[in-house]
Amino acid sequence: MLTERTRGVFVISATPFTDDGDLDLASADSLVEFYLEQGVHGITVLGMMGEAPKLTFAETITFVQHVLERVAGRVPVVVGVSSPGLATLRDVTKAAMGAGAAAVLVAPSAGLRTDEQIYAYYAGVMEAVGPSVPVIYQDYPQSTAVSLSASNFNRMVKAFPQLVMLKAEDCPGLGKITAIREQAEREGLRRVSILVGNGGFYLPQALARGADGVMTGFAYPEMLVGVYERIRSGDPQGAEDLFDRYLPIVCYEQQPGYGLAVRKEILRRRGAIRSARVRAPGTSLTKADREELDNLMRRLARRLEEDATFRR
Repeated sequence: MLTERTRGVFVISATPFTDDGDLDLASADSLVEFYLEQGVHGITVLGMMGEAPKLTFAETITFVQHVLERVAGRVPVVVGVSSPGLATLRDVTKAAMGAGAAAVLVAPSAGLRTDEQIYAYYAGVMEAVGPSVPVIYQDYPQSTAVSLSASNFNRMVKAFPQLVMLKAEDCPGLGKITAIREQAEREGLRRVSILVGNGGFYLPQALARGADGVMTGFAYPEMLVGVYERIRSGDPQGAEDLFDRYLPIVCYEQQPGYGLAVRKEILRRRGAIRSARVRAPGTSLTKADREELDNLMRRLARRLEEDATFRR
């Protein structure tokens, strides 16, 4: 089970499909092994980049149970259970926790506008999943259009003991991390874990602001691990130097509407999955996109080869 002391790199897993658009459980196996080989501290499935809304309920349960069986307790697994309806959220949570999940990730329902509406929604979430389930608040207003204030988050921290983590993806969001930490310290509140997302954008700065790690799906998770470990060992300059090597691909992956297709193509090229298929409705890379990615990946490989400091 995750706690408020959880730290490290939780990679957001892609959901592999065959070229025909079916779930590819064999690639799910190879993807899990790929992530673990890169040294991640945890895995999150069915996040927003995991194409969760495109899965049927039966596919969701099948995929979650399959991944948990493959991981076999080697690292904690978080399951995204966000849903417009609390009944579905409850049922997926029950299946996930029963199969060995460590926590559930919940984004606010679209349409919430006020602090009171957000608070009431999460009160309903906590009641639906039960008091023993660790819950992570996913703060991603670029997708949900729901804006979370630092004070409202800390209000929920006080009210809901099972709220153990904030997945911080507001943009700009560094100031919110600072505000949450400062208010918690000032008022003597429980300190909960903060993991940042957004493909690793601003990762060194977020760690310096009080984040405890990262939860995102960047296709080179070894960079995320390396940056985190350098920060933890007291080498912030080395962390930024490593981050700089990968920054062009971090940026390329962040293209709205294309990021997932880029990420899956990189994972395919790295041998982690067999197909880069994004399930419809979704995008695929053009010839020009693939050529740009060719160049970016070659440049990265050359930079890493030239600088032995950053070879794994």
